[in-house]
Amino acid sequence: MPTKILIGLDGAGSGTRALSHAKRLATLIGDCELVVAYVIEWSPFSFQTAEENAKRHQRREEELQLATSRIVDPAVKQLIDEGYVATGAVRHGDVAETLNALAEEKGAEQIVVCRASEGGFAKRLFGSSTGNLVMNASMPVTVVG
Repeated sequence: MPTKILIGLDGAGSGTRALSHAKRLATLIGDCELVVAYVIEWSPFSFQTAEENAKRHQRREEELQLATSRIVDPAVKQLIDEGYVATGAVRHGDVAETLNALAEEKGAEQIVVCRASEGGFAKRLFGSSTGNLVMNASMPVTVVG
């Protein structure tokens, strides 16, 4: 059974650093599967009308499709083209909680994320989410600079 590493991407160029580090680890490990993950921050709590909630659900589905086609699928394709075993996942939710839950669900032994982003994600990921992930993850987390 291969070792699995979950890579949390941020949708910005800094995600390539996390991918590069995970590829290095996979090469060192040998029998390894890389799971590319992207989390769209989403709160389940809302005080809206039924119509607004229906539109919100539609937007949520559109966001999942967009993130899959623009962020996760290209990363997975690149990894596969380079000879790695790779899969992808996109979810809505709290970044730290969702990355940890995905890692548990996929049977990952480690999570790799980048600490700095080229976009506004830096504040979300390193400011609170990365710290929360590092402190609360059920497995080791590698934070790449």
